[in-house]
Amino acid sequence: MRYARTFRVLSVLVAASSVWSQSSDSNDRKSYDAKIRESYNFRFGSDKMTTPGNASVAGEGFIQPGAFPKASYCAHCHQEAYSQWRQALHSNSFRTPFYRASVNILPRSKGIEFTRHCDSCHNPIGVLTGALTDNSQVDREFDADGLTCTTCHSVQKLKSTEGNGGFVMGEPSVMVDENGNRIPGEVPYEQIMANPTRHSKAVMKDFYRTPEFCAACHKANLPNELNDYKFIRAFTAYDEWQNSKFSKRNPLTFYSAEFTSCQGCHMSRSPLVKEDYGAKNGTLASHRWLAGNTAVPFFYGFDQQLEKTIQFLQSGNYLNVDLFGIRKQGSPQMIAPLGAVPFTVAPNDVLEVMAVIQNKNIGHSLIPEVRDLYEAWVEFVVKDASGKDIYHSGFLKPDGMVDERAHSFTNRPVNLFGDFVDNHMVWTIHSVAYDNTIQAGRSALVRYQFRVPAGVAGALTVTARLNYRHLRQSYLNNVLGEDHPAYPVVEIASRTRTLNIGPNAPTPAGPKDNPDWMRWNNLGIAYLDQLQYADATGAFSEVVKLRPDYADGFTNMGLTNIEWEKYSAARGSLEKALTLSPENARALYYLGLVERREGHFDAEIADFQKVVQQYPQSRDARRELGISYYQEHWYDDALQQFLALQAIDPDDVAAHYNLSLLYRRMGMKDKAADEAAKFATKQLDPGAPTYSLQFLRKHPEISTESVPWHIHTDLPQPAATFESTQ
Repeated sequence: MRYARTFRVLSVLVAASSVWSQSSDSNDRKSYDAKIRESYNFRFGSDKMTTPGNASVAGEGFIQPGAFPKASYCAHCHQEAYSQWRQALHSNSFRTPFYRASVNILPRSKGIEFTRHCDSCHNPIGVLTGALTDNSQVDREFDADGLTCTTCHSVQKLKSTEGNGGFVMGEPSVMVDENGNRIPGEVPYEQIMANPTRHSKAVMKDFYRTPEFCAACHKANLPNELNDYKFIRAFTAYDEWQNSKFSKRNPLTFYSAEFTSCQGCHMSRSPLVKEDYGAKNGTLASHRWLAGNTAVPFFYGFDQQLEKTIQFLQSGNYLNVDLFGIRKQGSPQMIAPLGAVPFTVAPNDVLEVMAVIQNKNIGHSLIPEVRDLYEAWVEFVVKDASGKDIYHSGFLKPDGMVDERAHSFTNRPVNLFGDFVDNHMVWTIHSVAYDNTIQAGRSALVRYQFRVPAGVAGALTVTARLNYRHLRQSYLNNVLGEDHPAYPVVEIASRTRTLNIGPNAPTPAGPKDNPDWMRWNNLGIAYLDQLQYADATGAFSEVVKLRPDYADGFTNMGLTNIEWEKYSAARGSLEKALTLSPENARALYYLGLVERREGHFDAEIADFQKVVQQYPQSRDARRELGISYYQEHWYDDALQQFLALQAIDPDDVAAHYNLSLLYRRMGMKDKAADEAAKFATKQLDPGAPTYSLQFLRKHPEISTESVPWHIHTDLPQPAATFESTQ
């Protein structure tokens, strides 16, 4: 009844409205487009109105700003979605000082036309209306709303998964006519209420519920047109999801899970607070898109959004912190796993503590996207019985900066001169000095070394916590000046253990602890990523002792030997895995690599074919099967695999390289040249490490972060080196 009363009032308010909005008339669009073209800067070509972004609009040319109904129009029927959207990142995608501070540098340094790269996602109305050109007269009232309801809900098509705004937007419509044709403009509410199915057809597409829809903007690269250098991958949240256990598309993940899309995590349904006609059974898909941005709601005072964002981060399901083991100076033996084995600690012992940080249930990396702006780091502290710090890494300094020697899960992009690319001037990036990101489903091993005080009395407490701040302090200072409130630091996960001076007996597992076999498995994964192959083998050996029925434990041993280039040694473990789990795609993939090395081409191809059959969207399996076919001179078959790989990832350099070879062998010289050119710009610049080296030489305080494994310590002498178990 409340809805009925509401819409009786609303229908009166809009009775004078026309079904066809005057601002959206097709003739008006043609004249508007012609007017914009008179002065528009087509720097990159007359057919490239949005380059260096990818956004485009259906129909001919630019579209009038008035063609986009305002979010307040939609709010009449969708009060809950509107109230959530207003505090969410999408509605604030353009106006925040954090975005403006960076994007405003582009017009000053290169030209406003270059901002089309960023604004294809942050402000597509600005791009598609032709506002991003010199001396524009376009009314930019829309800037305050960023991504409105009718930007997302007007997308009609996706451009593969290229990102950078890789969508085709239809002329904004909230209704279709009886023939299914889109009706532009604001339709009277009474007509929408009388034709809800036609409204739904105008504003909803099945692909809106897919990760590929999110990929249109949550994947980005820096093209040649932007940086006058070469193609550089910027962030790949979609690709990371696709390679995670949640996509069910990649057989090579270390763990498995049920399928979960981006929307399944970031748009989970919640009970209604306000009225909303889009609700089902009293719930609505969240239009808050909760993730990790605490800075915007803090800046605007959106307390509800901030509270829910912090709750999301602290839900306890995404990361696991494990104080796995300790090693005493001079001893090759690691005491592990802590809690399961007895040990002793004495005054003056120099201890190395192994902290394993597991990216357990995030469908992308920690940190995703713009890693140079976010801060996630390990705070590690050892206290005596009185609460006094014995060792502390990862603390906040008085000026709000994170201890520079902290282990952080960020990266350091650098420019041509080896300087850190500050203020997010991404068009100047030439290399990345290091990237400590933890990919989905993987783990990082962080080592800490300290000395137990000679006169210590009582127990020591050791705590490792994963802290997160959006944004890093230096960037906040750049944007807001140094006189600003302290932005939230959120503890996402932590683990504390007690070290008694003297004997330490085994202790019960904590409620969030992984089982011991998984603890060993995560350690092995971390060793593998740090190129410590012998130690990884030792860790995985413990896994199969505890779980002799666990096929992946044996597969992990085989994988380690393959990366160690011990192919023959890998075979036994992989065949054992297949005995436990016949037709296991992960084991078959790695066995295929072994068969190739040993010259068993028929077996190699058969293994990869089985993997592709089970996982047709596996990048790795498509690539390796294509290589196998190519080596056997089965060019047509190889071509199909690399085309399939390119459909999965349009930027895959292996696809470009191999397609260039195949097209040339098949006499298709133009196609070969095109693929060769794409490979040339998308492959890694061989000179890039030079820029990284310059940066690391200038910053010895953090240069160890570029080393696969390193020790964090405050001992006055260089960190003690422990004899490897290799």
